[in-house]
Amino acid sequence: MALYLGIDIGTSGTRALLCTRDGQIVAAANAPHTSYHPKPGWSEQDPEEWWQATVKAVRKAINQARRNKVLKEHGPVAGIGLSGQMHGSVFLSKTGRVLRRAILWNDQRTAEECKEIEEAAGGRGRLIDLVANPAHTGFTAPKILWFRKHQPKLYERTHKVLLPKDYIRYRMTGEYATEVSDASGTLLLDVARRRWCTELLERLQIDPGLLPRCYESEDVTGTLTKAAAEELRLPSGIPVVGGGGDQAAGAVGVGIVRRGIISATMGTSGVVFAFADHPHVDPHGRIHTFCHAVRGKWHVMGVVLSAGGSLQWFRNMLAQLEMQEANKQKIDVYEILTAEAAEAPPGSEGLFFLPYLTGERSPYADPFARGGWIGLTVRHGRPHLIRSVIEGATFAMRDSLEIIRELGIPIREIRLSGGGARSAFWRRVQADIYGQHVVTVNADEGPAFGAALLAMAGTGAYADVTEACENTIHVVSQTACSKRHRRIYDAAYPVYRALYRCLREQFPIMAGLAEQQAKLSDSESDSL
Repeated sequence: MALYLGIDIGTSGTRALLCTRDGQIVAAANAPHTSYHPKPGWSEQDPEEWWQATVKAVRKAINQARRNKVLKEHGPVAGIGLSGQMHGSVFLSKTGRVLRRAILWNDQRTAEECKEIEEAAGGRGRLIDLVANPAHTGFTAPKILWFRKHQPKLYERTHKVLLPKDYIRYRMTGEYATEVSDASGTLLLDVARRRWCTELLERLQIDPGLLPRCYESEDVTGTLTKAAAEELRLPSGIPVVGGGGDQAAGAVGVGIVRRGIISATMGTSGVVFAFADHPHVDPHGRIHTFCHAVRGKWHVMGVVLSAGGSLQWFRNMLAQLEMQEANKQKIDVYEILTAEAAEAPPGSEGLFFLPYLTGERSPYADPFARGGWIGLTVRHGRPHLIRSVIEGATFAMRDSLEIIRELGIPIREIRLSGGGARSAFWRRVQADIYGQHVVTVNADEGPAFGAALLAMAGTGAYADVTEACENTIHVVSQTACSKRHRRIYDAAYPVYRALYRCLREQFPIMAGLAEQQAKLSDSESDSL
């Protein structure tokens, strides 16, 4: 009998959970993070705050387990797994001191560095050959180049560059280590060979010594030190496994460990994640190819930056009355919004919503993309507006599914998770737009649960990650695809796709107009 601790260093906060070998979650707790935006498009966090949040969340979970007498019943913590937001950069000195706030995955300052990387690699195609992906502003490598260019004195003092969860590993174990799924998002890993890409490092003049040792996700990377154990209120010596980037760990947490099983996670961002036995690389770089958190396996992944975030935006900006009503009824406001959306017919009578509220990653990699409704007529009311937002976010997810099919990866089962999976209405919309039935599973804890499963595999509770998932995760609901609704959406989808192409050249102009208008407003304020 033993417990396993999964920790996820998310963007909004850290989550820690304890679970048994059969996957029963017996305690869980959260602690928040603060984000900083010192300039437009910049996004940073303080790694020390991640550690303090980890300490708080773990202590809360342990105290909860003690109060419920779970520790006494199930025994001690036998292993720790880590997950976390991908791509962020933590720059450490030789003494382990953080040299500046971490630059996050959603930071947009590195457009010039992305161009430099593609040029240094010998072009976009050659870069994809080397590391399976094109350069994106969110990735780690452009952040390293930006740091070297803009803060050279601090860069000279840099001893190691770590990803967010790997900084927590360092605080726990004293080891500099990462694992292949998270390292894939640095743009510095030879994804096909599952090791650092020496050729690209040489071309970028990045010292390989700045990077930590790279493990498989279930490998033990160190043990909990006495000092860390005292802070966390755990015994020292507990093995800490590699873990996974949040998307790979989250996929493990819903059982995406066999060919043909796909996950569609509709959170603030949306992620379509497909298991692969070998590296399927999109030559156009429209979706990502990364190492999976399953030993010797890979995954392809498409990311929609504002999927559920589009409906969240509608809620915050245009649904104040619904929020008040939800508070009165003590229900989730999304129940009211989706009920209203259901009043409109499938296809929203020709109304489309582009969900590019924060630019877009897959399949366009366009930071200038903008959102909006197109096709409004006097017939359209609030139900159409809400339904079209839900449909637009789901069409954006279908973009990645279509590329996955194009790459020859079978789609036998689509497992839904995130906020879009909790709504029966949105599950039906997804089934109809994806064109096949969808399912949900008993596990809905995401990356922290996946990290705990990796800890089970790494410490011998199961032979491997696949066995751990098959013994803890099972399907609990199915939603069928309506043939009639599918025909409606199949006819609408090409129109949705064409709208981006029609507006693509105008998006940068819109962004420039907004910047110009902001400057004029500032100057007018100064003159008053």
